[in-house]
Amino acid sequence: MQSLQETALGGGPAIAKTANYVLVAADAGTTVAMNAAGSTTITVNTGLFAAGDTVFIQNLGAGDCTVTAGTATVATAGSLILPQNDAGILYFTSASAAIFYDYIQAGATSPLTTKGDLYTYSTSDARLPVGSNDQILVADSSTSTGLKWAAAASSSPASASATVATNQGTTSFPTYVDLTTAGPEVTLTTGTKALVIVSAQISQGASDQGGRMSFAVSGASTITADDARSWTHIGGSSEFARASTAVRLSTLTAGSNTFTAKYATYFTTTASFRNREIIVIDLGS
Repeated sequence: MQSLQETALGGGPAIAKTANYVLVAADAGTTVAMNAAGSTTITVNTGLFAAGDTVFIQNLGAGDCTVTAGTATVATAGSLILPQNDAGILYFTSASAAIFYDYIQAGATSPLTTKGDLYTYSTSDARLPVGSNDQILVADSSTSTGLKWAAAASSSPASASATVATNQGTTSFPTYVDLTTAGPEVTLTTGTKALVIVSAQISQGASDQGGRMSFAVSGASTITADDARSWTHIGGSSEFARASTAVRLSTLTAGSNTFTAKYATYFTTTASFRNREIIVIDLGS
C-alpha cells in the first residue's frame, strides 16, 4: 500500500543524481534529485511509463538541469530548464508523451545582477547588461538575444561645403566646364536624396550678357551639369552680382558621391565668377 501511495503521490526517498540521467521505468512515482555544479540533463524516452504516471524532478545543484525530450514528447507552459532549487512534475499523458509542470515557471527567477540590466530571452531567460551612457537599444538578429546597445544615430543630417574665392572666367557656351581652378567640390556619403546649393558672384563682359552655374555628380552616381540644375544671371557689363540655386536630388545612387560646380556663359562673351560656393546636405533615402 505504501509503495502504491508513493507512486501515485510522488513520495518516497529522492533518487540522487550528479550527472546526466535517462529516466527508467522504476522512476515512476519517485523524486529524481539532480545535484551538480555544472549543467545537466534528464532525458525522457518512450515505452517506460503509462498514462497517469508522474516523476517529481528537482534541481539542488548550482548548474541548470534541463528536462530533455529523448524519444518521448515533452510539453510545457513554463520552462524545461530548472535553475538551482527549482522543481516540477513530469506527468505522462501516454507512454510516449508527457507534460512538465514547472513550479517556478519562466520569469520567476531573475538573471539580472546589475543596475540597468534588461531581462531578455535567447534559448532561455537571459541578462542583457546595461549599455554605455547615451547608447540606445536596437534590434540585431546576429546576437543571442536579438538585441544590442549601440550609439545613437546623429540627429543632424550629414553635410559638406567648399569654396573657391579666386575670380576666374570662361567663354564656354553652351557646355558647362571647369574654370582654371576647378570646383568647388565636395565628396559626401549620401542616401538617394540630397539638397545641393551652388552660388557665386558673377560679372559678364557685356551688357545683356550673363553666366550660368550648375554642378555635376560623380562617384556612386553620374549626373551631368545642365540648365535644369543651374542658375542664370544676366546684367550690365562688368557688374558683379551674387546668384544661387538650390536643387533637391532624389535619384542618387546611395554611396560616396562627389559634387563639382560647373560654369558656362549665357551667350558668347566672357563670364567671370568669384567667391564660388557649393553646399551638399544628405537627405537620406
